[in-house]
Amino acid sequence: MTLTRFKRARGALLIAFALAACTAENTPQVAATEPWLAALKDPLGQIVAMRRLTEAQYRNSIADIFGPDITVAGRFEPIVRPVHELIATGAAASTISPAGLEQFDAMARNIALQVFAEENRAQFMACTPRDATAPDPDCAARVLVPIGRYLFRRPLTESEVAGYVKIAGDAVAPAGSFHKGLELALAAMLVSPNFLYVIESAEPDPTSPGNLRLDNYARAARLSFLLWNTTPNEALLQAAAEGRLTDQAELARVAERMVRSPRLEDGVRAFFADMLLFEKFDEMAKDQVVYPRFNGDVAAAMPEQMLRTIVDHLVARQGDYRELFTTRKTFINRALGPLYQTQVSASQGWVPLELDADDDRAGLLGQAGFLALYSHSGRSSPTLRGRAIRELLLCQPVPNPPGNVNFTAVQEVHSKAMPTARIRLDAHNTDPVCAACHKITDPLGLPLERFDGIGAFRPRENGAVIDTGGVFEGAAFQGNTGLGKAMAASKSTTECVAGRAFQYATGRVPEDEGALAGAIEQGFEADGYRIQALFLRVATMPEAYRITSGPIGSTTIAMMSPNRSKTGAKP
Repeated sequence: MTLTRFKRARGALLIAFALAACTAENTPQVAATEPWLAALKDPLGQIVAMRRLTEAQYRNSIADIFGPDITVAGRFEPIVRPVHELIATGAAASTISPAGLEQFDAMARNIALQVFAEENRAQFMACTPRDATAPDPDCAARVLVPIGRYLFRRPLTESEVAGYVKIAGDAVAPAGSFHKGLELALAAMLVSPNFLYVIESAEPDPTSPGNLRLDNYARAARLSFLLWNTTPNEALLQAAAEGRLTDQAELARVAERMVRSPRLEDGVRAFFADMLLFEKFDEMAKDQVVYPRFNGDVAAAMPEQMLRTIVDHLVARQGDYRELFTTRKTFINRALGPLYQTQVSASQGWVPLELDADDDRAGLLGQAGFLALYSHSGRSSPTLRGRAIRELLLCQPVPNPPGNVNFTAVQEVHSKAMPTARIRLDAHNTDPVCAACHKITDPLGLPLERFDGIGAFRPRENGAVIDTGGVFEGAAFQGNTGLGKAMAASKSTTECVAGRAFQYATGRVPEDEGALAGAIEQGFEADGYRIQALFLRVATMPEAYRITSGPIGSTTIAMMSPNRSKTGAKP
């Protein structure tokens, strides 16, 4: 290992230790050794929760603070999704490995280099140094304090200011440049846990003596990341500074303005990308022999089509969430045109498409992205599709298959004796252990079998007519259109998304809080199942800011393990 690489690895480990420091009771050695880490023992309130920024939140924050021209280049260490939960929940238990911190360090240095490049620095400089080749603590503080306020989503403490100003000053002599010193100080801020994690702090709750509530700055971050998927802007930070966000009426007024903003689209996109496991699109691969029409452009268009449909229906049209499963309005581009048997030119970009009344592709479940994501590389999968519907859209966990299951019958896709997936699954399910789970998944997946492993329509499989009958909550139906209507009529559908919204906002599962999940769903129903109203309700309900456990303790790090496996269903 070279000396430079060693120093960077050491720096990464120091930051990792800083994360532990902010959860430990006594860390005088760290505070004395690294002055910029001392601030972790000088919080504005009691630290009660930490959630790591997602890649999108990191990128959005950099763009909003420094401008869209600043490039974020590098690989993000993934946040492990807890079983049957959201990435937003996994972020609360996500550590960063030394290798991951080296990546963050490289990105931070590159961002800082761009920010303080000669052509950009003027917009971030509140002063001119007395000597561009010498330290100037006063000017450094005037530059770094406003930036730090945006990065840390709160004002810097005195010890933080002193630490970062010292970093800037110490770097001037070897670099021979005041601006290079600022660059290094900014890079240090960008690898601080105070930026990489949303560190939530609390204060005594005057309405409930002995209990805590999130303070104003933690509330500002909650609102911004829930509704806009980015860091708090100046208006939110000012409202927090004035103590207005702990006033229920003022909190509601601020949240209402945010919900009416066009930026709500970013929050809705992020929520559904999390809820529907969109990270799986990065791993999706298809057999080119079986599906020659599948390529990188098609793969990239699939999640975008789903999100455009969701945002158009739920935000632009302010539609009923239940109708997302029956709507015939969507969007396509040139890459998706062949799958939808519609010609679109490259110059047209994305164009609206309204499906015919007899088209079985209506609704979210008929979109190529959903159908392809929950299929195997060379064949469709009623089981994967049915499991995805159960777990993601109905919040009904499905057990994993036993390790010794024989999948031979299911995988014989060219069998003349068993030409359709329904027949092959019937043969596979002669084992009672298998049949128990397939009874849960397959009645919801088999109605989608008129669409192959990349979501293209097919009336037959191996020359045989495809039976698309299904059953849900005791009612029989036919095809994807029937499934969409059944989903729209089910209480489980709306209860699931309502509970997910609360979990997304807080990192907590509402089922752990008694009647809260039911109350959220009832409010969702009263609001006409509109997603804006659901987000506003979650963003303003007192329960979202109530602390259900004490400050973070030293045992937290032991529980923050990234080594959690994902679930999967084979057939």
